[in-house]
Amino acid sequence: MTRWNRRLLFGAVALLIPMLAGCEAGANAPTLAFHPASSGVSIIKDGITIDNAFVLGSELGSTLPAGGQAGFFAAITATNGDRLESITAPGSASSVTVTGGTVNLPAQALVDLSGPEPQIVLTGLTNPLAGGESIQLVLNFAEAGPITLGVPVEPRAYDYASYSPPAIPAPEVSVKPVASGSVSPGASASAAGGQPSSSPSASASPSTTP
Repeated sequence: MTRWNRRLLFGAVALLIPMLAGCEAGANAPTLAFHPASSGVSIIKDGITIDNAFVLGSELGSTLPAGGQAGFFAAITATNGDRLESITAPGSASSVTVTGGTVNLPAQALVDLSGPEPQIVLTGLTNPLAGGESIQLVLNFAEAGPITLGVPVEPRAYDYASYSPPAIPAPEVSVKPVASGSVSPGASASAAGGQPSSSPSASASPSTTP
């Protein structure tokens, strides 16, 4: 075989291998599908699968202030069905609020809590929170019991730039009831007609002439 023929043969083989690989994998080959980056933590325990769990922090170069809020995101599957009853964040937040109070987890069904708007919110952060940190969360399930996670804090940037921070609660406005029968200062109402009455002026004492 001449050098020219060998070059033609090698070239044909190089073109043929990718074509064969593509035919074998088909149109649904994993390499042809887009896989978003998963920077959260994933765990499987007691029939519960928690995938890509993370807390959303602030923008790059800034922190969430102490006393503020942060959203928690995850995707959860229960093999035999379960219910997420509550979440705590010991040492990181005073309370964790779950939209609807609890999250029902049907058997083998993916429950997507991955945003972009948070359905689980950490309230009353005990310390400023920045991207790159990690905090502990305890997820309490009706059947599986508590599952503890070390969850990363992801900055609100890159893949999470379009995610929404928790809504700021509206301030409560207190209204004091006005006592019935109160009268504005400077005026007194008469018992009969309700019209203000003027107090009688003091009469001058008569002077005696010598």
